[in-house]
Amino acid sequence: MNRGEDAAGDSPATTRPVIRWTHVFIDRPAADLDAALGFWTAVTGTELSERRGERGEFVTLLPGEGDACVKAQGVREGPGGAHVCLLAEDVAALVEWALRLGAAVVAEHDGWAVLRSPGGQPFCAVPWNGQSARPPVTGGPDGATSRLDQMCIDLAPSAYDAETAFWSELTGWESVPGAFPEFHLLRPPAGLPLRILLQRLGGERPASAHLDLACSDVDAVRARHEELGATAVGRGARWTVMRDPAGGVYCLTGRDPVTGGLPRP
Repeated sequence: MNRGEDAAGDSPATTRPVIRWTHVFIDRPAADLDAALGFWTAVTGTELSERRGERGEFVTLLPGEGDACVKAQGVREGPGGAHVCLLAEDVAALVEWALRLGAAVVAEHDGWAVLRSPGGQPFCAVPWNGQSARPPVTGGPDGATSRLDQMCIDLAPSAYDAETAFWSELTGWESVPGAFPEFHLLRPPAGLPLRILLQRLGGERPASAHLDLACSDVDAVRARHEELGATAVGRGARWTVMRDPAGGVYCLTGRDPVTGGLPRP
């Protein structure tokens, strides 16, 4: 990858590259990946692609309609979590833009790169291949609908302001305060499948990320997820904290699965 060169090949990128699509990765311990995949394909209405990677650690969750926007990875260390892949026409320019904002390159590959935000949250810059059709919402047997549409980055108070500024500048998305003081939302252009929510935690700890699903009826979706092996572990003002069969934490949130927004009063 010729990092730092523009389309003409002679100068660093000085404008923000457009993010054309996003993939969110469900990261789970490799030993528990099969359990995670059985659960997440069921709750998202998807099927698995063929495994990829030296150890078969990568897989895409394929929707019945639209372009894939969820993938999974079996990680060798740690409990896993989530990370986002940002897709652009000019990956080198996107990497250069991220570096200008304080990111660091973790690994460079042929045509794509793994990076880390200034606060320590991993993400990837990868090529856009024309994806544009967002998959539909997922229906349950009781009529409740849901959609995996948000990654929440959990941040220590000391990192929150800088990470909010970084992700806002990196994406160029609409950047607005959340419904509560500890949240900040990055809302993408219409048609992109993933929102990014930043959450200020109550204490210091390394950055991490978890998945959020927008649910038409949180309790109904929770019951369905429990039938599939998940466990409810906490409740907030508008969300229920869950643990999937592989031990990964995620949230069911009371938002409109179509728009992603909070219900009107």
